[in-house]
Amino acid sequence: MFFKNIRKSIGIIPILAILITGCSNNNIESNQVDNLNNSPTTIVKGSSIDKNENTETSHTTTTQSNSDNKEDMFDGYKIIEVDGGNLSGYREPNVAVDIGFGDREYWAFTNESGQLVKVVAKEIILQDDSKEPVNSKGRYYPDEAKVPGVESKNLDEGHVIADSLGGVSNAYNITPQNSTLNRHGDQAYMEKAIREVGGCTDFVAIITYPNTTTQIPSHYSYTYTIKGNVVNDEFDNINPDEYNASLNSNTSTNNSSNSSSKDKNTTSNSTTNNSQSSTNSSAIVYWTPNGKSYHTTKSCSTLSRSKIINSGTQEQSGKSDPCDRCHEYNESRSIQTPTFFCVQGAYIRSCRL
Repeated sequence: MFFKNIRKSIGIIPILAILITGCSNNNIESNQVDNLNNSPTTIVKGSSIDKNENTETSHTTTTQSNSDNKEDMFDGYKIIEVDGGNLSGYREPNVAVDIGFGDREYWAFTNESGQLVKVVAKEIILQDDSKEPVNSKGRYYPDEAKVPGVESKNLDEGHVIADSLGGVSNAYNITPQNSTLNRHGDQAYMEKAIREVGGCTDFVAIITYPNTTTQIPSHYSYTYTIKGNVVNDEFDNINPDEYNASLNSNTSTNNSSNSSSKDKNTTSNSTTNNSQSSTNSSAIVYWTPNGKSYHTTKSCSTLSRSKIINSGTQEQSGKSDPCDRCHEYNESRSIQTPTFFCVQGAYIRSCRL
C-alpha cells in the first residue's frame, strides 16, 4: 500500500511541475505588462525592439529626458482648456492654456493674480486663409475677450499672438493695449516682420504690470528667432504719438534759446516736414464702398473677396481708420528709433546677429 501511494505521488509530480511552470510564466508575463504600463517609454505594437541592451537603455533615457523637459515648463501650473472664442475676460491664476488656433501649440501662463505674464511658442505658424475659417477681416472670431481695461476708448483688445500668426481670441491671448501702439506701432511692426518671412521659432513674450491689481500691462518684451537671427522687441504700453509729441515739445523749448542761424534751420526743417506731410496726404490708398477702413496696398488679404475696390487719396476715400493688416506706420512716429537689419526683405529691429 505504501509503495502504491508513492507511485501515485510520483505520477502527480510531473503534473504539478507543469502547472507550477505555467503559473510562473503567467506571473512573469503579468509583471512584464505591468512594467510596460508603468514605463515612461511608449512601445508601439508590431515594432521591433533592438536586442542590444545598451541601445534600448539609451532610447529610454532620451524619452524620459524629453518628458522631464515638458513637465518642467508646466511645473507649478494647472493646464486647462478654454475655447478660443470665449469672450469672458476672467483668467484663472497659475494656469497654462493652449492659445494656438487649430493644431498649433502656443502656451499662455498666468501668475497668482490671474495676470497674463508669459506666452511661448516653439514655432509660429502663419494663418492660412485658404484652409482655415477666417472672416473678411482675417479674424478667426468676430470679437475678442473683454479683459478688464479694454472698455477704455484708448485701449484695444490686443492679441499677444495675432490672428495672422495663428492666435485665438480668449482672455489668455488678449491684453488691453494702447490703440495706436497696437495698430501702427511696435506691436504692428513685430507682427508684420514675422509675417513677411513666413513665421518664426522660439517665440517668447514677457508681459509686466505696474501692480498686481490691474490687467493693463505697462511693458512688453518679445524675443523670437527669424532665419537664425534672435530678435528682441521691448516697448511700453503707451501712445507713441503722445510720447513723441512730448519729445518734440521739449525740443522746441530748447531750440528757442538757440542762435538765429539755428532758428533758420528749424524753419527750413518745418517747411520740409510740411512738404512731406502734403506728399503723404496725396498717397494712393484703396477701399471698398461698404468698408470701414482704407488700405495702403491693393493686394491686402482682407480685400481678396471684394468685387469693387476703389482707389484715390485718403481724403477721397472719406475713411480715417487704416487697415490693421496692411497699413504701414510712419517710422518717425515710433516710440524708439531702432536699428534695422534686412533679413530676406523684412526689416527687423534690435537684431542680435
